Amino acid sequence: MADRESPRDVVRVACATYGEDVVVDWCVAFLTGEITGEAAYGAELPKLVAITGSENPGGWKAPVDPVNYYWIRVWAARVFLYVWRDDVVDALQQVADDPAWRVREHIARITAQRELGQLVDALLPMLDHELPRVRTAAVRAIGAAGEYEHAAAIRPLADDPDQAVRAAVERALTKLEERLDRPIH
Repeated sequence: MADRESPRDVVRVACATYGEDVVVDWCVAFLTGEITGEAAYGAELPKLVAITGSENPGGWKAPVDPVNYYWIRVWAARVFLYVWRDDVVDALQQVADDPAWRVREHIARITAQRELGQLVDALLPMLDHELPRVRTAAVRAIGAAGEYEHAAAIRPLADDPDQAVRAAVERALTKLEERLDRPIH
């Protein structure tokens, strides 16, 4: 069995083959629902294959159960960890409350990586999410891109039942303090 390419490598190949702008446009369309799940597994399947590196993204039997369509948005969001264009922020803002937690988690990861302060307020509801990994992603994003007033939103999670969340809060508060060059605690 051959090793699968990493997501980063898949995105590099897609960009080399189709161009970064084309790949970004596809991913914005997938993420925002402009390309529907039916179309993604139909006429638009070559685009989905290009960004996932798989001839059968998800490994599902046809027809794909619509309950799994959210994965298309997850895969599209993941691309923005590797390729970027400033207008993607508008799409991320539009879907920051996506019903799928994996999509929201990726938006938080992108926010942290790219230090997208304009998305921080949209991530605040994730601090109350039931899954620790979602709370952790939101805390990290706030630490990387938030402002002084956002410290108050993450400080209560210093007592979170999950160790990863508590550790993320400590690091995020330190990062905010360093980035903003002022005391946070």
